[in-house]
Amino acid sequence: MQQARVLPRLSSALLLWATGLLVSGSDLQHHRYEDMVRALFAVQSECPYITRIYSIGRSVEGRHLYVLEFSDNPGIHEALEPEFKYVGNMHGNEVVGRELLIKFSQFLCEEYRAGNQRITRLIHDTRIHILPSMNPDGYEVAARQGPEFNGYLVGRGNAREIDLNRNFPDLNALMYYYEKTNGRNHHLPLPDNWEHQVEPETLAVIKWMQNYNFILSANLHGGAVVANYPFDKSRDPRIRGRTTYAATPDDKLFRKLARTYSYAHSWMHKGWNCGDFFDEGITNGASWYSLSKGMQDFNYLYTNCFEITLELSCDKFPPESELPREWLGNREALVSYLEQVHHGIKGMVYDENNNPIGNAEISVAGIHHDVTTGVDGDYFRLLLPGTYTVTASAPGYLPFTSTVTVGPAEAIQLHFYLKTAPKQSLKAKPHSGRKNLSSPKAPLKLGPR
Repeated sequence: MQQARVLPRLSSALLLWATGLLVSGSDLQHHRYEDMVRALFAVQSECPYITRIYSIGRSVEGRHLYVLEFSDNPGIHEALEPEFKYVGNMHGNEVVGRELLIKFSQFLCEEYRAGNQRITRLIHDTRIHILPSMNPDGYEVAARQGPEFNGYLVGRGNAREIDLNRNFPDLNALMYYYEKTNGRNHHLPLPDNWEHQVEPETLAVIKWMQNYNFILSANLHGGAVVANYPFDKSRDPRIRGRTTYAATPDDKLFRKLARTYSYAHSWMHKGWNCGDFFDEGITNGASWYSLSKGMQDFNYLYTNCFEITLELSCDKFPPESELPREWLGNREALVSYLEQVHHGIKGMVYDENNNPIGNAEISVAGIHHDVTTGVDGDYFRLLLPGTYTVTASAPGYLPFTSTVTVGPAEAIQLHFYLKTAPKQSLKAKPHSGRKNLSSPKAPLKLGPR
C-alpha cells in the first residue's frame, strides 16, 4: 500500500492554508483541450503512486476522453473497495464542472501529499475516477465564442450537435412496463443494435460502465443551481404545463444524497438561485421537467451505480474571475458527496468452498431494486440507517437471508455463503421480458440538464 508523504500534524484549517493557491482557487482558469490534458498529466506526474490516466474512447473529432484515477493501487479493483466517478462537461458549453474537476484532481493530489488524513483515507479506501470532459468537441465550439458571447445552446451538443444527455438507451419505458408486470427491477437489457444508435461519446461512457462496477456517481452540469435526482423521465404522458414526481424505489436515499451535496455547498441549499426556487436546493428530475434517455436514469437502471445530476452555476460559461468563487462554494460538497459511497452495507458472496460468486443478486426487502456482485464476488448496497432484511441469490445456489442494522457511519460488512441447490430445486429463471419498448415521441425540452 502506497503511504502518504506525511508532514507534521497540522489542524485541518492550517492544512488547507498550507496548500496555498491550490485551495484558495485563485489560480483557476479555463482549459482548452490541450491545456486540460497537460493539467491532468501534471497531476499524474506530481502524484504518480496514487494516480493513473486512461482513455475510455474518443469523441467524434478524435479527442480522447481522459479519466484520472485516484487509488492507493491505481489500475486495480480491490475487493470491498467501492468505485466512484465524477463526470463533467457532458454539455460542452457548461464548463464549471469541467474546471471544478480539474481543480478537484489537483486538490486531491496536493492534500494527499500534505498528509490530510481525510483525503488520504478517501484515496486509500476508494477507487475514484474523474472524467473532466465527456464532450471535448462541444467545449471547443463554446470556447471559441468565449464567456462574453456564448449562447445558451452554442456547443451544448457534440460535434454532430447531438445532446449527449438525451442519447442513452431509454430503459425507463421498459422499467415502467416491468413495474406493471412484476418484471425485472435492475440491470435491464439494452435494445438490439444499441451501439449503432448512440454517439461515440455515449458509447464510450456505456462501455466504461460495463468495465467498472461503479457504486456512486455525479454528473456536473450548469444553467441552474440544484441537486437533481432520478427519475428524470415521468411515468405519466406529458401534459403541457404539468410535471409529475417520478420516484425510484430508492427515493429516500436519493433525496439524502442530493441533500448531502446541497447542504455542503455554500449556497445551493438556500433554495433561491438563478431566479428559481428549489426547496433545500434539491429536486426530482421529472418533477422539474421530464427528460428521456438521460444518463442518471440509465446508471440506475443498467448498472449498480446511483447517480445524481448537479447543476452548479447560473452562468453556463462564466468568466475566469468567477471560477474561484465556484471552487470555494463546491470544494467541501465534492468531498462530502464522495464520502457517501462508504455508507450502507457491503460484503462478499461465496460458495461452499469459499470461491467468490460473481453476478449474484442482493435484494433488500421493501426496496424493489436489486444490485449484483462484481466479478470478484463483492457487492455494495447504499442504504439509509435502519434495519434491513437482505437476501443473496445466484443461479444454482440456495438463497440466503440475513438481517442487518445499518448505522450512520461506515458501511456494515455482511458476507454470504451460498450452498449449492439440490438438482430438483434448480429452476430456470423466467424471461425478463421484451428487450425494448417504444415510447411515444414528445417535444424535446432543452433545460439545463
